[in-house]
Amino acid sequence: MARINLLPWREERRQELKKEFLVIMGGTVVFAFVVLLLSNQVYNSWIDNQNNRNAYLQRNIDELSRQVAEIKEMEAKRRQLLDRMKVIQDLQGTRPLVVHVFDELVRTLPDGVFYQSLVRTGQKIEISGVAESNNRVSSLMRQMDKSEWFENPNLTSVQAAAELGEQASAFKMAVQISPPEVKAGDK
Repeated sequence: MARINLLPWREERRQELKKEFLVIMGGTVVFAFVVLLLSNQVYNSWIDNQNNRNAYLQRNIDELSRQVAEIKEMEAKRRQLLDRMKVIQDLQGTRPLVVHVFDELVRTLPDGVFYQSLVRTGQKIEISGVAESNNRVSSLMRQMDKSEWFENPNLTSVQAAAELGEQASAFKMAVQISPPEVKAGDK
């Protein structure tokens, strides 16, 4: 019988299997590396995309914040202008008040009473004057009390002024200005 040596064939078969195993192993490592590289790129693209979206949102938020600041500044300017307009309207509205007050001061002044000084502080007028008698001062107080433009007349002092006459009196009084209410038909 002839002797057949199968060892070289087995050795070749082992070598082929070993090469095949190394090729498969190398292919698996390359495939794993490619998958890892692709997944890394996909995740990086997702992160970049999210960063771009965040940057877009931040730019819009900054723009809106700037616009809100401008609106607040405009509202502050508007309030200032409205306050100025109100002051001007109040001044325009009270301009005739001075004329009415002086007119009413003359109307309420009885004969024999003379004003020496008038000082207005806000809605209060302090009056210093001289009267021929105490009765004239009382008459002045009654006239002020009846007036539509004055209220709360308050006599602070009455002193005899002998240098001006026997019954002459120097007086000081205060009165509040209260303009009459405007009727609905007068508007």
